[in-house]
Amino acid sequence: MLKRIKWGIIGCGNVTEVKSGPAFNKVSGSQLQIIMRRDASLAESYANRHGVPEWSNKAEDIINHPDVNAVYIATPPGSHAEYAIKAMKAGKAVYVEKPMAANYEQALQMLKVSEETSIPLFVAYYRRTLPGFLKVKGLIEEGAIGQTLYVNMRLIRPAKPYEMTSIENIWRLQAEHSGGGIFYDLASHQLDFMDYLFGPVKAVFGVAANRGGYYEVEDTVSASMQFENGVVGNGIWSFVSPDMVEEDTIEIVGTKGKIQFSGFKHEAIVLYKDGDVIDYPYLNPENIQYNLIKQVVESLQGIGECVSTGQTAIRTNKVMHKIVKDFYQQ
Repeated sequence: MLKRIKWGIIGCGNVTEVKSGPAFNKVSGSQLQIIMRRDASLAESYANRHGVPEWSNKAEDIINHPDVNAVYIATPPGSHAEYAIKAMKAGKAVYVEKPMAANYEQALQMLKVSEETSIPLFVAYYRRTLPGFLKVKGLIEEGAIGQTLYVNMRLIRPAKPYEMTSIENIWRLQAEHSGGGIFYDLASHQLDFMDYLFGPVKAVFGVAANRGGYYEVEDTVSASMQFENGVVGNGIWSFVSPDMVEEDTIEIVGTKGKIQFSGFKHEAIVLYKDGDVIDYPYLNPENIQYNLIKQVVESLQGIGECVSTGQTAIRTNKVMHKIVKDFYQQ
């Protein structure tokens, strides 16, 4: 087991500024040693602003760094497999952004290398460690809503102006980089959390369409599923709704009540039971990935376990593939 984790980051975009990057230096026994971004000036600026000793504009400098023993990959999903496989073959543990890969096949390749090399692979599904989402899990496990019957997910919003015009530089709207459309980027968080609550999906059917015509990938998705524990679920995702139609709601209904919460707004958890309405406000850590990064570090040190690994995350890639596959086979 490793005593001190020295990190290198491949891809220092916006997600690493506050959500993740600073957390690597805040966890005991963890240090951010070097960062990489293709634009050398931006890499140098990031290192200077965050007090990182080294920077580079080449991913190989991270993968082959003699002092680095863990790599955080925060590039678009289309390059996750390439960098993760190279890092694991170089003997370095990998923590990769979500979704795990741009498609299920690439995720399988990553997991295969992790198992062959015995190098740990973790995925940044940090909702599994946030206080509000853990409150939801706790309420279900303590029987607050009785036996869970079904879950209903709705994520609906209008298209943003830049999504309707200049999309050539938006990786989330290019399937080769993201795996699909905005559904792949956002719904992966919701679907992974459902996996955490109810276990793997054993059956899923979905349809995807492009209704807005602003780009080529899907913009509207519907899915029905059943989890291994018997709970059934459905979801609707639309990113081209009119301005007055916007919703971010997950409802979990049981035999004795209902839990309602948001997937992305981080509003109070609401429990409806016996005619009462109970709110459970919560605060997230300053760096929202801190709790999960702490678990990753402690897992590598042999003093804890991490709830989001390649083995768990690949299931979400599989589910998303099944939901949208017909759209991409047309």
